[in-house]
Amino acid sequence: MAYALCFVLIAIGLYGAVIKKNLVKIVMGLAIMEYAINLLLVLIGFRYGGLVPIAGKGVDISKAVDPLMHSVVLTAIVINLGMLLILVALAIRLYERYGTFDITEMRRLKG
Repeated sequence: MAYALCFVLIAIGLYGAVIKKNLVKIVMGLAIMEYAINLLLVLIGFRYGGLVPIAGKGVDISKAVDPLMHSVVLTAIVINLGMLLILVALAIRLYERYGTFDITEMRRLKG
C-alpha cells in the first residue's frame, strides 16, 4: 500500500512538472517528485521487525535493516535541497526580468 502511495505522489509531481505552465507549480511538482522518490527508497530499505544494522558479538545481521538506502536518501536530500534552492533563485530572477511566472508568456516576451 505504501508503495502505491509513493507512485501516486510521483505521478502528481510528474504532472505538476510537465503539464503546468506556472514556474512555481513546476518547481513544486519537482520537489514533490523528489520527496516521493526519497520515501520510496526508504521503503525499499525497510524491513518489518528489522534490527539496528550494527554488527556485534552474537548479532544476526541477516535481520537488520539495510543502511545503504538510508545513507543514499540522506545524500539525496542534501542534493535535492541545493537543486531546489537554485530553481527558486532562477524563478525569482525570471520573475524580476519578465514580471510573470507563466512560461508561455516568457517565451512570447523573449527578445
